[in-house]
Amino acid sequence: MTDTTAQAAGVNWRRLAFLFTGIILFIVVYYAPPWPDAIDPAGKHFVLSQQGKGALALFLLAGTWWVFEVLPIGVTGIAIGVIQALFFIRPAADAFKDFMDPSVLFIFGSLIIGAVFTKVGITKRLAFKMLMIVGERTSMIYLGCFVVTALLTHIMAHTAVAATMYPLLLSIYALYSEDDTPTKFGKGLFIGMAFICGAGSIITLLGAARGIVALGFYQEITKKSISFFELSYYMAPIGWLMVFIIWGLIMVLFKPEKATIPGLKEKAKRLSAEMGPFSRNEILSCVIIFGVIFFLSLQSFIPALKPFNKSAVLLVSTLLFFILNILDISDLEAVPWNIIMLFAGAMSMGFCLWQTGAAEWLAINWLDLFKNANWFVFVMANCLFCHGHVPISS
Repeated sequence: MTDTTAQAAGVNWRRLAFLFTGIILFIVVYYAPPWPDAIDPAGKHFVLSQQGKGALALFLLAGTWWVFEVLPIGVTGIAIGVIQALFFIRPAADAFKDFMDPSVLFIFGSLIIGAVFTKVGITKRLAFKMLMIVGERTSMIYLGCFVVTALLTHIMAHTAVAATMYPLLLSIYALYSEDDTPTKFGKGLFIGMAFICGAGSIITLLGAARGIVALGFYQEITKKSISFFELSYYMAPIGWLMVFIIWGLIMVLFKPEKATIPGLKEKAKRLSAEMGPFSRNEILSCVIIFGVIFFLSLQSFIPALKPFNKSAVLLVSTLLFFILNILDISDLEAVPWNIIMLFAGAMSMGFCLWQTGAAEWLAINWLDLFKNANWFVFVMANCLFCHGHVPISS
């Protein structure tokens, strides 16, 4: 095989196809003739400017590249800022300023907290204690694992929780199954954990990036802020209701073949004992993290604390982790910057759609399309519209 043939054999044609699909969509929309105004029910006209059309073109390009992973998702995020500046959709100062938006730094801080909990061993200690409490009944093991997962999403990013819980669930499952044959319990354990991560992450701002990003947009648009406690106050009943509903569904759809896992409780006790007493780093980490959460919660009740920015308060914990040598440079280098740049680009994309008027134009046309539809179709259409804006709001 010649060098040329070998090189051709290594070409990822699928990747190239979607790479150019995104570029073509951008060019077609950006250079298209002016589009008609959007007209709301009151008769008000919303003009789509050239910058607005550029924002829609960029949204199609970024969406295509994100969905089909043409580039690393963080690199696509960077491309969003670059294209805005090069095609004069927004000034470069505005396009790149959003990459260091306080919401993005809050996401960075929450990922650092997840790294700390995993490194010092708090998550393992919590999981072992849970197993000692729930015992060996598989139905209660389901519930215990799901509750611990949900609790961790209150103080850690849900992706970090999933990564932390995965090896612990593997250890539990190893005592359940004697071979590699798939079981209902195994499927329920891991599928349930994934759904619980999503359900629990809506309860606090530390659970998922979409919460702080959504509040960032809300504050930018309405000039009003929502405190850490206010969000949790309204979302906790919904999130925990979802947790127990998911547990019920998993018990129905993936009812364990065995009623108990003999020896699991004793193994949990042994592993917990092996960890010994709380270490210095565990104690310091808990004090710092819960101190920050307590401060953020007090902002809802003490007016003097409201001016303090959430991201700045959360990043105090990051500084303390490094000052006290709980984390080091290797931990900083292990931060998933690809994810952070994804949300940085998403913030820039969202503000671009809003500030150019493209978001209003698109929303009015979308609602007009389904204004006479059945109520269920109308609701589902709006859900689809919001889902299509996931990179902007989550």
